[in-house]
Amino acid sequence: MSEPIAFLDLAAQQARIAPALRARLETVLSHCQFVLGPEVRALEQRLADYCAAAHCVGVSSGTDALQIAMMAEGIGRGDAVFLPAFTYTATAEVPLLLGATPVFVDVDPRTFQIDAEALRARIVAVRRAGRLRPRAIIGVDLFGQPAPWPALRAIAAEAGLFLLDDCAQSFGASLSGRRLGREADATAISFFPSKPLGGYGDGGALLTDDADRAALYRSLRTHGEGETRYEVIRTGVNGRLDTLQAAVLLAKLDVFDEELVLRERIARAYDAGLAECAVVPARVADSDSAWAVYSVLLADAHARDAAQMRLRAAGVPSAIYYPRPLHDQPAYRDHHDGSPLPVSENLSTRILALPIHPDLDEASVARVIAAFAQ
Repeated sequence: MSEPIAFLDLAAQQARIAPALRARLETVLSHCQFVLGPEVRALEQRLADYCAAAHCVGVSSGTDALQIAMMAEGIGRGDAVFLPAFTYTATAEVPLLLGATPVFVDVDPRTFQIDAEALRARIVAVRRAGRLRPRAIIGVDLFGQPAPWPALRAIAAEAGLFLLDDCAQSFGASLSGRRLGREADATAISFFPSKPLGGYGDGGALLTDDADRAALYRSLRTHGEGETRYEVIRTGVNGRLDTLQAAVLLAKLDVFDEELVLRERIARAYDAGLAECAVVPARVADSDSAWAVYSVLLADAHARDAAQMRLRAAGVPSAIYYPRPLHDQPAYRDHHDGSPLPVSENLSTRILALPIHPDLDEASVARVIAAFAQ
């Protein structure tokens, strides 16, 4: 059997950028400003410029980015935070950590993004029930594609809700010719190693056009400090970005646009090669994906199991994102109001992710397609 294909090949990427990466790391080792050093400020500026956002605040993880954004709005006990049921756990756990209640919303069966009409209905239902105060919407740019932002902005404006973009999986994606990062009141980014722009550990950032929010985020990420280090004016967190991670990200940003082109090329090859044996991902209209994940749909769980067996036998890895929707997770079941979320439940039984990364060569892509289609 041929050598196994890597689901994510960070070693190959590191080899490509090794000289620039080592130079940046050695600079940090020389100046020894390991937390919020000059590389963090440089990264913040580059990220803001890349997305045409007014402000960027580097933080310690994508999860902390979500938490700091919601802490800044005073979201807490008695508040309802609306979010998709089909996404990663961090989106739901942060409201609960702050005492708020996640309200799960079903998703579109083809794009996997939050269903705007289902969201409208959920907001109306929560208001009628009167138990919770609707306070925020979290739109998740799932798998690299944008959420339906024009609709989400309209709903948030009508309902008077804070709108947060969970862009953990989709930095580099665009909608209507504009990079994600300015679609909501604030945008949370993750630099977990598996993300399209990933560090060598945890890291994240917040983007906003609101100067007051940006100042508040900077205070909250550093224990709620004021003008000086030992002036504590609010309860904050230890959410600072390490300088070494910023240095890694600066090196990766130099090749990031090239990698997005390579990811798109692989996605199009999969589209063409798999269309007759699976449901390939639907493209969000007028958008470009960052292709953090390429997931197809099989007929049912049995067909998915069979596909995974074929792939494994050919040395091709696969993954299931996500085997359970959030409202069915043990940690969240008691917080769900029992509303049916059939699309999210169905997707979890049929979805399968295939390898996609910029160092996946044409021969490996062909192997994936052949193994899947046999």
